[in-house]
Amino acid sequence: MKLLESARRILAEIRRNKQDNHETRLLIGSLLAKNINTSSSIQEAEFKVFSQFGDDGIIQLLINKLSLSSQRFVEFGVESYEESNTRFLLLNNNWEGLVIDGSKSHIDYIQKDPIYWRHDLKAVNSFVTAENINQLLSSNGFSGTIGLLSIDIDGNDYWVWKAITVVEAEVVIIEYNSLFGIDRPITTPYKADFVRTIAHHSNLYFGASLLALCDLGKLKGYTFVGCNQAGNNAYFVKDHLVDNLYTPTPEEGYRPARFREARDKNGDLSFAGYTERRDIIQGLPVVNTRNNQLEQF
Repeated sequence: MKLLESARRILAEIRRNKQDNHETRLLIGSLLAKNINTSSSIQEAEFKVFSQFGDDGIIQLLINKLSLSSQRFVEFGVESYEESNTRFLLLNNNWEGLVIDGSKSHIDYIQKDPIYWRHDLKAVNSFVTAENINQLLSSNGFSGTIGLLSIDIDGNDYWVWKAITVVEAEVVIIEYNSLFGIDRPITTPYKADFVRTIAHHSNLYFGASLLALCDLGKLKGYTFVGCNQAGNNAYFVKDHLVDNLYTPTPEEGYRPARFREARDKNGDLSFAGYTERRDIIQGLPVVNTRNNQLEQF
C-alpha cells in the first residue's frame, strides 16, 4: 500500500512538472493499474494519468473486476485527447477506440499524434447531436456491444445518451452537473446546437442532474456504481455485470463539484463557491425528465 501511495504522489508531481514526460506517467500508471483490485470503492481506486481527475484509476478498477466481453471504446468531447478518460485505456490496455470532437483542429492534432499509428484509434470531426450520434457510430464501424462509452459534451449529454441505440456499452461514464443537486431529475432543454459558453455567461448551465441520469440508466439496463470524487462524472455498469461491485443509491453516490469554473459577464473566472454557483443559475429553464415538463431551476 505504501508503494502505491508513493506512486500516486510521484504521478501527481510529474503532472505538475513543466518538463512533463508521458512515458514516465504511463509507466507509473501501469504500476498502479496492476494493483488496483485492492480498492474497495471506485473513489479509493482513483488516480490520473491522462484523465482530468481520478477517472483513469476508476476505469482500471472496473475493467479488472468486471467480465467485459469487448475491448472497444467510444469517447466524445475529447478536445485534443491529451486529457481524456480513454487515453490511458488505449495506451496501457491496447483497446480499440473511436473518439469524436466538434473541432477540426483538435482532430487534426490527434491524427498527427504518434499514438494514431501505434494504436487502433479512429478520430472523427463532428458536432455530436441526438440526431446524428447513431449514424456517426455505425458509419465508423461501431455497433453492438462495446466495453466502454464516455460522454462529455458539456450540454446535451442526457439527450444524446438517451438517443444512442446502435451500441450497447458495458460501462458508461457520463458527466453530470452537480449544481442541479440530487433531489430533482432535470436537464437543460434539448437544443441541437447547444454550446455551454453561449447558453449562459456563467458556464454553469449545462447537462443533467445525477438523478436524471440514474433514471435513464435504469431504463437502459444499467446500475449506478458511483461518481468520481471531483463530482463531475457518474459511472454506470450493465445490470448483469455488477455482482462484485458496491452499488450506492443516487443520494449515497452523489458528489458535489468543488472546482470553481464559474465565469463573470466579462468571461473571467469568478471563483464562486458551491452555493453561489447554484444561485447564479436559479430561474433558468430545465426539463423534468420524469414528466418531460419545462420547469425552472
